[in-house]
Amino acid sequence: MPLLLADLDNTLIDRAGAFDRWAREFTAAQGGGPADDQWLVAADQDGLQSRERLAALIGARFGLDGRAEAGLAAELRGGLVRNIVADPAVAAALRRARAAGWAPVVVTNGAEAQQERKLRHTGLDREVAGWVISGAVGVRKPDPEIFRLAAAAAGQPLAGAWMIGDSAAADMAGARNAGLPGVWLHRGRPWPLAGTQPEHTAGSFPEAVGLVLATG
Repeated sequence: MPLLLADLDNTLIDRAGAFDRWAREFTAAQGGGPADDQWLVAADQDGLQSRERLAALIGARFGLDGRAEAGLAAELRGGLVRNIVADPAVAAALRRARAAGWAPVVVTNGAEAQQERKLRHTGLDREVAGWVISGAVGVRKPDPEIFRLAAAAAGQPLAGAWMIGDSAAADMAGARNAGLPGVWLHRGRPWPLAGTQPEHTAGSFPEAVGLVLATG
């Protein structure tokens, strides 16, 4: 059974949309406006900024006292999950892949507890054959070892697997390092890595699954 490896943030879930909704809630509560919303989204760095560092930046921006700032890292994590909206089209695409004989497995960078909360909040934990989270296994994409661990966890060979993800540097470079074909979710962005090009591109996860089923 071939593996369909999939990233989590901004691939199976709309993390960017969830953070934007949280940012608008937070800035409204602080008496801020659109400029503060935009600042928060930029400071988040599409999730790459550490929550503790982002909490410190927010505290300085909004003049929060030590007690308010201390709880911000937890609220950044919890508030994000609260604002994630499950996409039924993604669940349907995962079911379509399973019906075609593929085993979907999530391969994600991040903290184990936070990524598992996202999976359970959206019900995606019931739609995939398993998951591997960098924080749990001690290795991150684009290291090819995380893909080998995903295959071992699923009890399937890595040969024949495909990777779908939105990160050129983590998902697509990782797939290349592991010798796997990949589908890059462009999210309306140009390809960022000079000197290379993605093998395949798609505008959404369901579109990417259709491409894999037609090609793989």
